[in-house]
Amino acid sequence: MDTFHVYAVDWTKDKVDFFVDDKMYHSVARNPQDDFNGWPFDQKFHVIMNVAVGGNWGGQKGVDESIWPQRMEVDYVRVYQ
Repeated sequence: MDTFHVYAVDWTKDKVDFFVDDKMYHSVARNPQDDFNGWPFDQKFHVIMNVAVGGNWGGQKGVDESIWPQRMEVDYVRVYQ
């Protein structure tokens, strides 16, 4: 692959929006009645990036072994507060 994509998360007190290449693809809004169980996004989190394969979604029908090796290239990570 010769191109990079831009992934972004706009995380505010009452809403989290997810973007790929400047297009929003998912949004989660806080219900005013939510406590920690319904809205766990009001505490500190870590950014974890990996190339996960398998599991319940991708691994249900097996993994095509001919796709290996793979790699994830990250140009930059920015965090704004």
